[in-house]
Amino acid sequence: MTILSAALLLFLILDPLGNIPVFLSVLRPLPPQRQRIVLLREMLIALAVLMGFLWGGKFFLEWMHLRQESVQIAGGLVLFLIGIRMIFPRPEGLMGEIPGGEPFIVPLAIPLVAGPSGMAAVMLMGSNEPERLLGWSLALGIAWLGTAVILFSATLVYKWLGMRTLTAVERLMGMLLVAISVQMLLDGIGTYLGALPPRGI
Repeated sequence: MTILSAALLLFLILDPLGNIPVFLSVLRPLPPQRQRIVLLREMLIALAVLMGFLWGGKFFLEWMHLRQESVQIAGGLVLFLIGIRMIFPRPEGLMGEIPGGEPFIVPLAIPLVAGPSGMAAVMLMGSNEPERLLGWSLALGIAWLGTAVILFSATLVYKWLGMRTLTAVERLMGMLLVAISVQMLLDGIGTYLGALPPRGI
């Protein structure tokens, strides 16, 4: 796999286009200038997490005695709760009572950008060909930069979409997010069950 093909693969896994409605919903209560600051902070956190998993994720999971399925199931649960709140909004907003009125790490950085699939992909690259870690880091940087450009452009949608349209899109994407989260849960459970040793009858 070349660096460019790896960057394209990671870009598709990060799924910036699919994340736009969730980012818009979470950032909507913030002033425009603060939106950009929070978005940059969350993107940098996501990059740091993905780089960490690329260079040492396998050792970290082994040290914590965690399995890949655990990360996948946990991410699915978080996304499920976010999707439910998008469909049935609460007065305090999508993220509930947040100190300072803004999200921190969850859910923007993790699991929306640095999600279980992204973590698994970079861990697989790093463990299969550790001698190419610098190349994989460059590929991840390219994918992250493309994702950041798209998500930063998404904040401009606030000026183009009215409240009614944004609410309709938010609830539609909430339904899709619930479906995606359920699939993540099923995949994680299926992987876990498939790894169990067979029992004799």
